[in-house]
Amino acid sequence: MNKLDIRDKAEVLKLLGHSTRLLILEELAKGAKCVTDIKDLLEIEQSNLSQHLSVLRKLKIIDFYEDGTLRCYYITRPLMVDTLFAFLSGNYPVIRCSREEVRKEGGRREIKTAESI
Repeated sequence: MNKLDIRDKAEVLKLLGHSTRLLILEELAKGAKCVTDIKDLLEIEQSNLSQHLSVLRKLKIIDFYEDGTLRCYYITRPLMVDTLFAFLSGNYPVIRCSREEVRKEGGRREIKTAESI
C-alpha cells in the first residue's frame, strides 16, 4: 500500500468519524429510512442532515430512492458498515502471542476473534 492509498483511507475514516454520520449509519443498518424519519430520530435540522447524507453518499456507503415525494436512504455497502460497527464495538480479530513467539516464528501469529478469547 502506498502513501496515496493510506491518505485516501485516512480521509474516509476522517469523514466517517463524525458522531452524526455514525448515528445515521446505525439507523440505516436497521433498514431504509426516509429523510423525515431520520431527522426525527436524530433530532437534527434538515440542512445539517442533508450535509451528512451527502458525505455518506459521496463515500458510496449509502444511496437513496424516491417514494412519491419522499427520499429514502439505504446502505449500499452493508458488509463495510457491519465491519465498521464490529470494530467500534471491539468485536474484531485480536492477535494473541507473546514476544518470544513472534521472534521465534518470524511474525506468524494465531488470530482469534475477540469473542473466542
